[in-house]
Amino acid sequence: MYQRFVKRALDVVITVAGLIVLSPLFVVLAVLIKLDSRGPVLFRQKRVGKNKVLFEILKFRTMRIDTPRDVPTHQLNQSVSYITRVGRVLRKTSLDELPQLVNILLGQMSIIGPRPALWNQDDLIAYRDLYSANDVLPGLSGWAQVNGRDELAIDKKALRDGEYAQNISFGLDVKCFVLTIVKVFNADGIAEGREGKHYAAKRTKEEP
Repeated sequence: MYQRFVKRALDVVITVAGLIVLSPLFVVLAVLIKLDSRGPVLFRQKRVGKNKVLFEILKFRTMRIDTPRDVPTHQLNQSVSYITRVGRVLRKTSLDELPQLVNILLGQMSIIGPRPALWNQDDLIAYRDLYSANDVLPGLSGWAQVNGRDELAIDKKALRDGEYAQNISFGLDVKCFVLTIVKVFNADGIAEGREGKHYAAKRTKEEP
């Protein structure tokens, strides 16, 4: 009942309210992005949605236009050098994710759910298949996000996503929402590129 009807209704109501309230911020951020570097305000990228149906995710652009496309951040060498000045602030505060409110309104995402994998992140997609995490709508934030985020190895991230997919409830969504605010405020779990903690965790798992 909750997953089929109530969750979607809450997504729509909260998203519409968010778009209205945050519209002045959207304008300010768009101006700052344009003044800071060449390129579009929005970054679009193909991601994996529910049942592995691809969709185009929206973000505020945080990197230079010469950044290699379709490379997961944790696999990008010297990723910090590609991030713009405004982008550093947007990524640290997660404000770059706000345009995904449009994805939520279109029914491609939910407020809470597994973060949508990049279309070519075969390892993460395969692990999520093991835990049925690809069977639910991806989210703006999720259980894996509040339990390690970039510091989690791929298999551990998929496990957390599976825990969410198999236990979706109003209470769990509220818990994720509240913890997301806390994590964003404290900038917990953020690691950029191959030099970040996420890549270190991945190597620790894979290397003898």
